[in-house]
Amino acid sequence: MSTDPAAAPTPEDAPAPQAAAPGPGTAPQGPESGAEGAPSGEDAAVPAPGAEEQAESGTSGADGQAARSDASRDGQDGTEASGGAGQGEGGAPVLSEAEAELAAQRELRRRIEERKAGREAPVTAGGKLQGVAADLLAAVKAVEGGAAPTAYVPETAPAAPRRPAPEPVRPSPAPAAPTAPAGPSDRAVDEIAAVLADGGAPAALAPAVAEALGDGAAELLREDPWQLLHARAVRPEQADGFARALLGAEARPDDARRGRAVTGWLLEQAALAGHTALEADALRAALAQRAVPDPEGTLRDAVAEGDVLVFQDPLDSAAPAAPAAPAAESGADDAEEQAETPVRVLIGLERYALAEESLADGLAGLVNTAPAAGPGPEAWQSAGGEGRGSAAELIRAAAGHGLVLHSGGEAARSEPAALLTAAASLGLRAWGAAHGPDSRARLAAALSGAEGGGAGSATVAGLLSGAEGPGRDAEGSLALDLLVVLDAPQLDVESAAVLIEALPDGARLVLSGDPGVLGSAGPGRVFGDLLAARVCPVVVSRTPDPGPVGELVSGVGAGELVAVDAPGHEVAIVPVRDPAEAVHRTVQLVTESVPRAFQVPPGETLVVTPGHGGAAGTRVLNAALKEKCNPGPGRFAGFDPGDRVAYSPAPGRTELGQVAGAEQEGLRLRCAGGEVLVARDRVAGTLRHGWAVTAHQAVALRAPAAVVVVPGDAGASLARDWVYTAFGRAERHLSVVQGVGPALASAVAERPAKPRTTRLPLLLRPQLPAPA
Repeated sequence: MSTDPAAAPTPEDAPAPQAAAPGPGTAPQGPESGAEGAPSGEDAAVPAPGAEEQAESGTSGADGQAARSDASRDGQDGTEASGGAGQGEGGAPVLSEAEAELAAQRELRRRIEERKAGREAPVTAGGKLQGVAADLLAAVKAVEGGAAPTAYVPETAPAAPRRPAPEPVRPSPAPAAPTAPAGPSDRAVDEIAAVLADGGAPAALAPAVAEALGDGAAELLREDPWQLLHARAVRPEQADGFARALLGAEARPDDARRGRAVTGWLLEQAALAGHTALEADALRAALAQRAVPDPEGTLRDAVAEGDVLVFQDPLDSAAPAAPAAPAAESGADDAEEQAETPVRVLIGLERYALAEESLADGLAGLVNTAPAAGPGPEAWQSAGGEGRGSAAELIRAAAGHGLVLHSGGEAARSEPAALLTAAASLGLRAWGAAHGPDSRARLAAALSGAEGGGAGSATVAGLLSGAEGPGRDAEGSLALDLLVVLDAPQLDVESAAVLIEALPDGARLVLSGDPGVLGSAGPGRVFGDLLAARVCPVVVSRTPDPGPVGELVSGVGAGELVAVDAPGHEVAIVPVRDPAEAVHRTVQLVTESVPRAFQVPPGETLVVTPGHGGAAGTRVLNAALKEKCNPGPGRFAGFDPGDRVAYSPAPGRTELGQVAGAEQEGLRLRCAGGEVLVARDRVAGTLRHGWAVTAHQAVALRAPAAVVVVPGDAGASLARDWVYTAFGRAERHLSVVQGVGPALASAVAERPAKPRTTRLPLLLRPQLPAPA
């Protein structure tokens, strides 16, 4: 690989390739958790004090600080900004994509609540409340009836067997023109702003508070100022200051209202890091870090008030507790304790618990139910399954199973495309769904180049909102027979639950993706949990990514930073001494070296850096690249026509586009998914310059050339999944602006992705047959 393509990367005058292994790369760290960032995800369970400031500055924190990752804050407003809700036929409001997606999630939760309320027996199972957790639920009900709260006693007890998976509840038919959710009234926002002013908080928070707490937020804030923590971007120390201004001496650290609010905030921060629940000990420790004087009592109050749920999950549900051996009376307690099944006590928020329960039920239904009657094995084989390659193996697996997993890199995407084409040729309604418009465009190109065609493509968000895809049948289910979801590691538990609830009976689902990339922006580890559980056929692709870049990325995925031979300068390392030199060399690469050597214009080179803050973060790089590529005064909210932008219509989703112009209503963009009009009041929350992006923002993107910038201060937070993701965005050429030295090789070899605390594997075990 070349040492410095910026100097002269052309084949004629470039230096001879060197065999040294690259020394770049950096892990998802604090900088990538900036307020506008893309998801970061798995660094820790809960944030430590000061984590947010470190995230903004671009420096990484300790393991306990990554819950504030920009996994959630990539476009944190979380609403579609493309012009807002318009008017359909007859004046009916038309939802934007994000609004429709949120409405679909609310509908899912409503159905889950109805299902839950209709059960006659109390909640049981190794994954739901049972044992001591069931006692806690009974305590909650007793408190609701007027009794005093019972003590929180985290004792262990054997788990009862889980109920069999019920028949999935299908959604009701989707309305032709969904009604837009009613937002907070102007009067409510004004009242909230007045309360915020009394407490010394900025009035700009009023819309976010109204969205989180509803029209009665003003009165609620006066009664319980710590409810301010429900608004985005508010930290406990800020809520404490607000409470002191409103309550005076009554605002004490031991106030029960503060403890419950901080408990919920910590669980939300953990969700941003990918966890669906936290172990009770970890949550108690985090509460102590946040100056809660009685963590145990605080958890007891939170459970009694119904703010959180408690789960008692057996550590090994496959091994039932052994019967107690005969013992003397004095040793009876010890024998009984030995007979109990080891458990872990988890605490989580209801919304994620319900989503994970619904997801487990839906997955069990797919695994336990044979696909609907259709073409026989011979027809599938004749359609493309007769060969020996992994594409043929995938086709054969999908022919006879309701759920199939497919694992592979970018080149392996041709195999799901072959499956979709084969299914369409057999008369099945086959659709593929990708994480973003860029990924969907690559799938559509693969399908259009296949013989026969007939399969459709969409984004996951568009499929769920109804803006894309086959539409719904009379029962409200997606009108398809086979759904292949690409970029499956980006599915969080809520999106996955909504998606599976929308599948018709007898449909086939194939989840395909690269398990080495960064995880989902939202909580959960759906694809990884299913791969580990091995509850259905798993097809591992044998199609490698081509060229030196593919060889390098494959080595990183295996935990080794290998030296690759790059005779055409496909991989080049650019050593730098400090962040200022890193910025200078990056601009030189994008605007001069790469276009000269590979005929890739600056607008088609993807620049990836660890975070938004810092001396070599996206803010600094975007300013430098804009000055060189499209100088201008930023006439329209800091943007000029021709600017490259990163558009985040919802948390965890980013697409690159270009500013086409400004209108009275907002900014018009040209994106991979088509033109988008971003409303004026949504520009600040959903748009940022996109000359440089984070690895989480780029996880579903590919470009002819990529420049990965690794500043010297990123060494402490390097991890294998960040390096794998950043390097893997390049198709033809990869330049690495390297400032961390040997820390990269150590990170790739010794620091795999940090685990997420989830309950999905345990919830699946009692519902599915044991794997072969």
